Amino acid sequence: MTGTTGRVALVTGASSGIGAATARLLAARGMRVVVNYLRNTSAADQVVADIEAAGGRAMAVQADVRDTTAVHRMTEQVQQDWGGVDVLVHNALIPYAVKPFTDITWEELGGKLDAEMHAAFAVTKAVLPHMREQGWGRIVYIGTGLSRRPRARMIALGVAKAALEQFARYLAQELGPQGITVNTVAPGPVESRIADDVLDDATRARQIAATPLGRLAHPADVAQAVAFYAAEDTSFMTGTTAAVNGGMAMD
Repeated sequence: MTGTTGRVALVTGASSGIGAATARLLAARGMRVVVNYLRNTSAADQVVADIEAAGGRAMAVQADVRDTTAVHRMTEQVQQDWGGVDVLVHNALIPYAVKPFTDITWEELGGKLDAEMHAAFAVTKAVLPHMREQGWGRIVYIGTGLSRRPRARMIALGVAKAALEQFARYLAQELGPQGITVNTVAPGPVESRIADDVLDDATRARQIAATPLGRLAHPADVAQAVAFYAAEDTSFMTGTTAAVNGGMAMD
């Protein structure tokens, strides 16, 4: 991938996991990276330190992406320091209930759906003016394979991310004429602290057995797909979803 040197990338939820891996990779490819985080200042600072130690440029900015005021404060800081966001990677994970439909409440299901879309709406609205002004932008949302292939007890996440994926398609149609692409990366199960919370040993073994490549995804696998979409020369792909699942599902 070429031509991304100097572009500014905002990665939400970038203090760990997929977000941290993506921040490091985009920085390695020449972008200046905004490491957004919610609470873990030390982890975000470590990601910035790692990027700078490798010769890249990064800054950590705290903001709850569900809070429109906080999001605007964050993007204004980026605008002042670096001149605006060219690439948005919206990865921040909104908490959700892991329950079957028979046990879940509307507050849990509807609350997840509302928070998921509110966050995506807020961060996208905040970065679009700069992208429109320059006639170039890359927006990448992190979805999930659960949007298309349900798994027990994951209804809140799957439904909310399905809405996000369709949101991306509508934006792709509207923003394409302005030089802005919008795509989704949909991982299967990813080795992470969160996966440990929702995959018991038996479920993990079943997931691996169902994957032709013989393992779960690593955060770096997902970051590679994000970086592809974020690149300067990936200019004729929009409204698409990249499945990063090792062949577990083939649509």
